[in-house]
Amino acid sequence: MSTLPQPDADALAHSRRLHEALAGEIIAAGGWLSFARFMEQLLYAPGLGYYSAGARKFGSAGDFVTAPEMTGLFGQALAQQLAQVMALSAPAVLEVGAGSGRLAADLLLEFERLGCLPERYAILDLSADLRDRQRQTIECAAPHLLGRVEWLDRLPDRYTGAVVANELLDALPAHVVVWRADGIYEKGVGLDANGRFTWNARPATGALLAAAEEIAAQCALPPGFESEIGLAARAWAAEWGHRLQRGALLLIDYGFPRREFFHPQRAGGTLMCHYRHHAHPDPFYLPGLQDVTVHVDFTSIIAAAHPAGLDLLGYASQGQFLLNCGILDRLAALPADTPDYIRAAGAVNKLLMPHEMGELFKVIALGRGIDERLCGFLSGDQSRRL
Repeated sequence: MSTLPQPDADALAHSRRLHEALAGEIIAAGGWLSFARFMEQLLYAPGLGYYSAGARKFGSAGDFVTAPEMTGLFGQALAQQLAQVMALSAPAVLEVGAGSGRLAADLLLEFERLGCLPERYAILDLSADLRDRQRQTIECAAPHLLGRVEWLDRLPDRYTGAVVANELLDALPAHVVVWRADGIYEKGVGLDANGRFTWNARPATGALLAAAEEIAAQCALPPGFESEIGLAARAWAAEWGHRLQRGALLLIDYGFPRREFFHPQRAGGTLMCHYRHHAHPDPFYLPGLQDVTVHVDFTSIIAAAHPAGLDLLGYASQGQFLLNCGILDRLAALPADTPDYIRAAGAVNKLLMPHEMGELFKVIALGRGIDERLCGFLSGDQSRRL
């Protein structure tokens, strides 16, 4: 990884501490740790994981740029859909995994402009560092609306209203599976003679084996096909079936329907790491200093949520969804040929174009008690592909 930017001494020391903690857990577990557990610790280990420590993650000074960081027009367009959900359920919004707080600030300001401010805007984020940054972002952009925001420590037992999560599912821990001629194996993490992390495979068992067998029965997988199965993402979606009384979840992330996710073109899986705006596939590099993600199998999300009582309300590419929500109208409202317009137009192009984020990112809506068609899916709904 010599081509990647090198961290400073403090960051390296932080990474070594997480490496030592993970090595200790591997040894205590008998020399093998599932990748799902390894990924969970990489991202969320208290005080050490990528999302639990204090390093800057979002925007030009971080490791990657999310849609809300690119332009406020993303939040303005998304607000049109969330406003409809609130009108059909209750004046409440819950954002799960709010990042820097930029989306929350943009949504609140647009709700105010639309005359439909929620009585409560809740944020669920377990990182104390990110909570502080979210509060600062909202206080700077919309100080008069900060009183409507509250931070939660867990999912509410019962909820009515709109739920939104942008790039959450890709950061939930996933198992790595390889389908071989002699059976289905789970790839986990061990240690080599020098104490470095290494991949070790063992036969898959239990719920993971059942999920892998189901995928193999539905998709033509050549021997040696390797990919990820997000049991945690499935469980998270299903859990809302027990908690959502009326309303809808809007989940935005990169991924595919199952037959495209488990396609021969992706025989090596979708695991990807992000460090200082560089993408690479090595999850063992600089633990705690880089993001580790997997794409989303959206078929598995509705397959888990529907038996729990949730309906599929729509599934579309991000580009089509934003067009349906009027993002071009919001762009056109900016003064033409100004620096603000030029910057916004470039960002909107990235959000919409198929070769950029427009097709790779998808939006799925799950809900209960919503009978009206959602505006974000009036054109280009691809639910049949799931």
